[in-house]
Amino acid sequence: MLCWMNGEYKEDTELTISPFDHGFLYGVGFFETFRTYGEDVFLFREHMERLRTALAEFRISMPYGDREMLDAVRQLDREAGDGDGYFRLNVSAGVHDIGLGPSSYGTPNVILFRKALSPARRGTEKKGIWLETPRNQPESDIRQKSHNFLNNVRGRLELPSLKDQEGLFLTADGHVAEGVTSNVFWMKDGELFTPAIETGILPGTTRAFLLRLAEVSDIRVNEGFYPKEMVEVADEVFVSNAVQEIVPLSSVGGILLPGASGVYYKRLHDAYVQAIDEMKESGLEWS
Repeated sequence: MLCWMNGEYKEDTELTISPFDHGFLYGVGFFETFRTYGEDVFLFREHMERLRTALAEFRISMPYGDREMLDAVRQLDREAGDGDGYFRLNVSAGVHDIGLGPSSYGTPNVILFRKALSPARRGTEKKGIWLETPRNQPESDIRQKSHNFLNNVRGRLELPSLKDQEGLFLTADGHVAEGVTSNVFWMKDGELFTPAIETGILPGTTRAFLLRLAEVSDIRVNEGFYPKEMVEVADEVFVSNAVQEIVPLSSVGGILLPGASGVYYKRLHDAYVQAIDEMKESGLEWS
């Protein structure tokens, strides 16, 4: 598998990182995951803005510009020759002595990984499972997409598969938070509900765009602190992330839901796909 690391294209077997990289020693690093649509990345600028915000907070330099990264994405797609790709852009703090001595990280390791997208038909349903693992608190005011992913791993271990199921976290106070790999939404009486960022969830790029779609579609949006019982009496439930787009849930906690036949799921996902098509036609990263 061809990758891009620190400005050079390398096979995955050639990639090396020192055990003294603070991304390995202390989890000091951040990443973004996204997919391509005909060599373009939907909401690419939003992904990069979120990444740069996290890097700035933890004083990690980013020596490469957005255009350079997007060129690398496109080149990896062309070299693979197998259609659209699944990407992970990873920025690790870099090599330093053992201990928390550095007050800034000026020489990070930046790696762009690509793999082929698993075939999945739009509208494929999943089942929502309430997790016993509580959602942990973020390290700062806003949760960043960091190497500190053990809480997600612990939740995923409760599930036999992420292909057919999505685990749903509650906070320690019992409020609905997010999925193992997604943000969660539900419809009730024509209104859209989703947990507030203040619950400690990741501010997803797809989440933000979906809220914008709802508003321009004259769907009232509600963000707040909600018990799981509110989800269980919802009319429709769906989750979102940048790779899988919007995924309808056919049940939550064993309670059946409309899934892909949901009226509002169809409406919002159709608008989402239309925005992607407009990006592809214009040749610009839609933002």
